[in-house]
Amino acid sequence: MLSSVVVHRRALHRIPELSDQLPETTAYVQSVLASLRCVVTTPIPGGICAWFDAGKAETVAFRADMDALPETENTGLPYASTHPGKMHACGHDGHTAMALALAEHVSAHLEELPRNVLFLFQPAEETFGGAKHLCETGVLEARHVVRVFGLHLWPKLEAGRVFTRPGPLMARANELKIIITGHSVHISRAHEGRDALAAGVDFYQRSAALAASVPPPRVLGYGKLVSGTVRNAVSGETVLEGTLRTYHEETYRACREGLERIAREVAAESRCAVDLQISDGYPPVWNHEELYHFLCRKLGPGAPALLAEPVLAAEDFSFYQQRVPGVFCFLGVGDTAELHAPEFCFDDETILPQGVEFLKRLLMLP
Repeated sequence: MLSSVVVHRRALHRIPELSDQLPETTAYVQSVLASLRCVVTTPIPGGICAWFDAGKAETVAFRADMDALPETENTGLPYASTHPGKMHACGHDGHTAMALALAEHVSAHLEELPRNVLFLFQPAEETFGGAKHLCETGVLEARHVVRVFGLHLWPKLEAGRVFTRPGPLMARANELKIIITGHSVHISRAHEGRDALAAGVDFYQRSAALAASVPPPRVLGYGKLVSGTVRNAVSGETVLEGTLRTYHEETYRACREGLERIAREVAAESRCAVDLQISDGYPPVWNHEELYHFLCRKLGPGAPALLAEPVLAAEDFSFYQQRVPGVFCFLGVGDTAELHAPEFCFDDETILPQGVEFLKRLLMLP
């Protein structure tokens, strides 16, 4: 017989939904919570909070993100997505399933727990940062949350083993958009125009030099450039889109100030208007050092393995960590396809129960 965490994961895997539009997903989560000893609220669209009152003064929180990705699944699983063009390719079905299994355990052992427990079933991790909106409701403060934990499935790490590190774990993510406006004329009269394509190339090359001058770890790069309309006219507009990933505030500031300087220089030299847009993005996932060392001492041999280096991926779990001490961990899934790939799948029968057991240990920390 399959364990409940596997049953939950496979049911959720069949019904992937995007951003905060999660009617089937939230209905499934609420159907499981309905029989448990908790207070269920829906503070934001697509979000569910489940509070288990153990009669204590403090609360520990666990986060589970629920949204999927706009991918066409290519796993061949018998429980593959039934929603065309949507797929749980980042493991959020597993995260939600582990939280539901843990909630079932909490309900059965409520009187034995050292703290109340709050589950944060969150939308929109992949889009606009549902964690930020959930935090802004004040639910962490209202429920007296003193620590928060999250667990993310992670390829290429030992299957079933938990990894993390103190301090920086995942990067701050800021999206870049540079809109360069010139003046389009026929190529035969190029001297009368203002070439937005040439200005865009100049901006790209200068920002590549900037990236090379800032000490790693960091990413400053571009994945998209669109310019012009036809081959025989000077481009009147270039749009360049990229990303900036950093861990430390001083690195972010150096990159941002450098990009602003480059924008001014390119505008002056090309006579084009340069509009540099940098999104607020997600803060870095920064594990609370004192809480990390505390749980390692208390868990002993069951503590997470040390992840040698942080990763340059981003996660909105960081918004919770700005409010209360928090530790985010990776649960290895072995040699699988990468996250966000249409082939991503993992051995849920082996890995997810091990993740639930780790969360139970966190639950009982004094």
